[in-house]
Amino acid sequence: MTQTGLPARRTAHYLLGQIIGEGRLMAELIAAGALAQLPADDRARAQRLTLDALRGLDRADRMLKPYLKKPPPAHVMHALRLGVIELCSGEAAHGVVNAYVEIVASNKRTQPMKGLTNAVLRKIADEGPAGWAKRPVPLTPGWLRQPLVAAWGRAAVTAMEAAHFAGAPLDLTPKSDPAAVVAATGGTLLPTGSVRLHDAGQVSALPGYDSGDWWVQDAAAAIPVRLLGNVTGLKVLDLCAAPGGKTLQLAAAGADVTALDVSENRMTRVAENLTRVGLTARTVVSDAFAFDQGAFDAVLLDAPCSATGTIRRHPDLPYAKDGSEFGALIDQQAAMIDHALTLLKPGGRLVFCTCSLLPDEGEVQVEEVLERHSGLTVATPDSPGIDPAWRTEEGGLRLRPDYWPDYGGMDGFYMAVLTKPA
Repeated sequence: MTQTGLPARRTAHYLLGQIIGEGRLMAELIAAGALAQLPADDRARAQRLTLDALRGLDRADRMLKPYLKKPPPAHVMHALRLGVIELCSGEAAHGVVNAYVEIVASNKRTQPMKGLTNAVLRKIADEGPAGWAKRPVPLTPGWLRQPLVAAWGRAAVTAMEAAHFAGAPLDLTPKSDPAAVVAATGGTLLPTGSVRLHDAGQVSALPGYDSGDWWVQDAAAAIPVRLLGNVTGLKVLDLCAAPGGKTLQLAAAGADVTALDVSENRMTRVAENLTRVGLTARTVVSDAFAFDQGAFDAVLLDAPCSATGTIRRHPDLPYAKDGSEFGALIDQQAAMIDHALTLLKPGGRLVFCTCSLLPDEGEVQVEEVLERHSGLTVATPDSPGIDPAWRTEEGGLRLRPDYWPDYGGMDGFYMAVLTKPA
């Protein structure tokens, strides 16, 4: 990135401030138009720089600490962090330093600190990529790291942090023929049937996009539907359907699918995705608790959750959130499980899942629902590619970002199949 990239840098600086200082998520900021005024190349550059800064924030701060007697104002600190990320990725020092000095100088309150910014970034430029590589893997913010260590142990969390720092490749779920998708895209077939691409580039330009041969879906997120096995002809409800990956899986597998979501905009995306891949499903915009048309053979509940399993792709999450809303989410999940069970016919199956690393949003939920509902049982999860080590004591599956390290990791997920008494 050269000095011509100043608009992208200013935008990345703004995004970083909003995420860390105001607790706003990247997706929320983009939806609000934070990137709208930039040309396509600068939009991609600003987004990439922000995500790289968030992934490496702890390491950047460690590099900056020896050169700062005390933390500067946030406006300056974010400029320094972004400068570190660029300088340590090999960008030319002259353009990087000048850009962030200008950003600091443009604010009347921090204008006197442009000299500090210049001096610190020039020292960082001397360390460069070699100095960056010597620092440890960035730590997750303490509010989240502490419960993760309590749940999984320090070594496992360190491995998860390495996966978070590395980011996520692109996973595709084939509509019908995984081998054909592998051949067309040059991807790798994963043990569970997803196709993985590294350095995929623009998704809509990939072979098979226009013809609807696949859709984007993390490999971990594609497993819950597969736990149902053969769903041909079954009446299945996808209770929190957007963005629609699981709905597409069910439809492609021959199920009679009803897809429900509370957001009309998100359900529009589901309908668009169904059209692109040439599949059909009934789509319903409704609050899940208001939907009472039962007698389904199976219900899929990918419940609203902390999304702590998706940090590989969403490194803004641990900086925009502080865990204060998680208690309400956990209560909502329990209520949604109870409601979903009422929508099943006798003997029907509920697949409960969350993209969370917190046992309270997974294993504990299943333990507690088994206590609340007499006769409810957990089916042993089975599908091609499942590692027996993923199976949990109460009968579900626990997936973590540090699993499949040779393939590039996976999202953190929990899932279980609950069977209603006949």
